[in-house]
Amino acid sequence: MGTATGSTFDTETLRRGIEGNTGNTLLALYADDAEIRIIDRNSQPSHPKVLHGRPAIAELLDDVYSRDMTHKLEQCIIEGDHAAFTESCEYADGVRVLAESMITLREGKIAEQIMIQAWDE
Repeated sequence: MGTATGSTFDTETLRRGIEGNTGNTLLALYADDAEIRIIDRNSQPSHPKVLHGRPAIAELLDDVYSRDMTHKLEQCIIEGDHAAFTESCEYADGVRVLAESMITLREGKIAEQIMIQAWDE
């Protein structure tokens, strides 16, 4: 764990964002023109769900954080302007979700993210 060179992005900032009660703290970590590609059972690798810009990312985070579930940053590695992390989530009914992300940082903000997620069926 560490800090990206020349930035204020660190694992504790990411942890507070992921484990918070709203998506606002997490949203603040994204650059205005950030892009997220999501791959899961609904959005296969050849046709990932792609979100462009903070407004689209805000909609996703608002949806996710409106659900009755908990979020936990399991691990994170930061190397220069790249980071990888694992996030685990659990719905109130016990359904679990696991997400792996690879991110590219620009000036301390998330510029690109590729997320692969799976959940209990």
